[in-house]
Amino acid sequence: MAALDFTGRTVLVTGGTKGIGRVVAETFARAGAAVVVCARNEPDEPAPGLFVKTDVRDPASVDALVDAAVDRFGRLDVLINNAGGSPEADAATVSPRFVEKVVALNLLAPFYVSQAAYRVMRTQETGGSIVNIGSVSATDPQPGTAAYSAAKAGLLTLTKALALEWGPDVRVNHITAGLIRTEAARYTEQTASLIPAGRLAEPADIANACLFLGGELASYVNGADLAVHGGGEVPARYVVNP
Repeated sequence: MAALDFTGRTVLVTGGTKGIGRVVAETFARAGAAVVVCARNEPDEPAPGLFVKTDVRDPASVDALVDAAVDRFGRLDVLINNAGGSPEADAATVSPRFVEKVVALNLLAPFYVSQAAYRVMRTQETGGSIVNIGSVSATDPQPGTAAYSAAKAGLLTLTKALALEWGPDVRVNHITAGLIRTEAARYTEQTASLIPAGRLAEPADIANACLFLGGELASYVNGADLAVHGGGEVPARYVVNP
């Protein structure tokens, strides 16, 4: 099998029906993988693989998701914990309910899905790989992101803890993503020019990092944090998101 050939492998991408997750799913599909994607709602366009309606914040729903993947394809080799995000909110006035939802989606959900995936991966001779997609906010919070930043910081630490407990059977790694050009988040060219790489990340940049961490080229990479942010985050005062 070529290093980036995922033929015969099954890959699960949470939040894989749109945005970055969809590009990640499509990238693995092109590499030969059987792909499973999930979201809370039915996709507007045909999903890039088997779609399973799932609320990743609910452990029972997560168990059903992993069972569906194994029932269909017989195995689970790679999990990409992509589902996440949060609107901006003032830390002084944000409601407890909002905070709970943000932490549940960005920290608890990846934990639940990882647990379910691990129960399958640890029984396979080839083990498995889990990739958590995080954010520069974990180490460099921006105004309006207190709950989100705290959750993402937890995800980074969770990655290291799971890598410690689950190796060598299952590798667990983290991607620190910077500003990404998507339909939901557009930034000015001025913002892009302030990033050392001279541009915003494209969803494909994240997808390619997932492809690397999920495959044999990264067989000795465990508990790592791969920065995919073009050299560093932009100071908050320069960021414009119309």
